[in-house]
Amino acid sequence: QVQLVESGGGLVQAGGSLRLSCAASGRTSLGYAMGWFRQAPGKEREFVAAITWSGGNTYYADSEKGRFTISRDNAKNTVYLQMNSLKPEDTAVYYCNGVIRGGNSWNPLFDYWGQGTQVTVSS
Repeated sequence: QVQLVESGGGLVQAGGSLRLSCAASGRTSLGYAMGWFRQAPGKEREFVAAITWSGGNTYYADSEKGRFTISRDNAKNTVYLQMNSLKPEDTAVYYCNGVIRGGNSWNPLFDYWGQGTQVTVSS
């Protein structure tokens, strides 16, 4: 089993930036595409961004394109999400997970989640 620990969230003003980290441990040698998801209060968890194992390809939800950048350091088993130009609607708990492509969407690979990291954007 892969353990996932997210960090880096916090309170930021609109227009600010945050960098999230996801440290993976356990069975990471199989090589997974990884992704970020978020869940706002009262809403379902939604896809944010994904990155292939090599890091050569990245994918974003339409609302995040141009503002968020996903990256990974396989030597450190860590995935990052650089978030710029943050908006109040980005407020959510952010989670990472392995991902698998399903049609035009990305779905979580594991049926469990870490504790997530809270991002709060004030207006």
